[in-house]
Amino acid sequence: MAMVDGCTSARADGERAERRRRRGATAFASIFLVWSVSGLQALAQADAPVAMKAAQLAVTIAYLLSYPLGIWLSSTIGSRAKVWYVAVVTALGLATLGLDGPDFSSLLIYALALGAIMLTRRFAFVFAGCVTVVAFAVSLLTRNGPDWADLVLMVVLTIGISSFAKVGGDLREANREVARLAVAEERARVARDVHDVLGHSLTTVTLKLGLVRRLLETKPGEVERLIIEVGEAEQLSRQALSEVRATLSGYRSTSLSAEVAGARAALASAGITADLPRAVDNVLPEYQESFAYVLREGVTNVLRHSGATSCEVRLGESWLEVRDNGSAAGDAGMSRANGGGAGLTGLADRLAAIGGRIDAGPVPGGGFLLRASVARPVPV
Repeated sequence: MAMVDGCTSARADGERAERRRRRGATAFASIFLVWSVSGLQALAQADAPVAMKAAQLAVTIAYLLSYPLGIWLSSTIGSRAKVWYVAVVTALGLATLGLDGPDFSSLLIYALALGAIMLTRRFAFVFAGCVTVVAFAVSLLTRNGPDWADLVLMVVLTIGISSFAKVGGDLREANREVARLAVAEERARVARDVHDVLGHSLTTVTLKLGLVRRLLETKPGEVERLIIEVGEAEQLSRQALSEVRATLSGYRSTSLSAEVAGARAALASAGITADLPRAVDNVLPEYQESFAYVLREGVTNVLRHSGATSCEVRLGESWLEVRDNGSAAGDAGMSRANGGGAGLTGLADRLAAIGGRIDAGPVPGGGFLLRASVARPVPV
């Protein structure tokens, strides 16, 4: 539940951050509308019929407002919708020119800016070039001739905004990919940890319940032994439940020494002779947690798949081995070689994170070996 809440919270935080970014970008874009205020004032004060003046102001204001609206929509609509939006805004801009006259050709800079932001870089340059040519050609019809400053501004704006928009789009896409990979990694972690917890615990509980059944069938009078085995099975079930909850909360860690003790008890319950280390101090601290998972998976596979009568565990500074004398042939061998499913795949992922590897397979003379090792750098 905590993991779900955490993912929901992170997603909500991301959505709030995106809304803040869109509001900031829209507010910043709206500042540039100040440039058009003098033109609107000229239209309002012009000596023209009321109907004509109303049409001019309505079309011009609609065109100007389409600029900040387009900035707001640019990160939420698809590429096809962006093309249509730019086309509509351009049509509004040309209608503004037709109603207001060639003196307002510089207003096409808003359509140019939207095209640079919404269109792909190649099409943005083509579009901006066409708009610039149209604006320059219309400016030739004015009494004062072409406005070279506006022409230079349009060219610079095309290059600057399109480059900025491309970088911003790349950053947003990179952030989405990082978020997607984080979610995938968290799912893989949970699946791996749940497999480790339940695989070992349920295997041991199953063995103990099987022992209880056999005692009830053959020695029903050994009440104390039955109570001990049932109590241990209950304790394991409670521990598994606690570890699953901790896994979903993201706070679970495991101890190599605890896993050695758990392996000794589990192997004893199955009637398998265990040769286990009494201490784990010779394993480097940075490898102990990963090796604890390896030991848990290795012992689980011995209990479930091997049919072994003995199991030996050896440790070194940067390696761990789990060896048994069971059968590695047939379906059982294949099952053990791949961890009974996803076991060794999960272990390989864990070891890869610390630069290690997993090797598993039958050994000459019979038996099966699971080895985890980390290649340590050679001191220079």
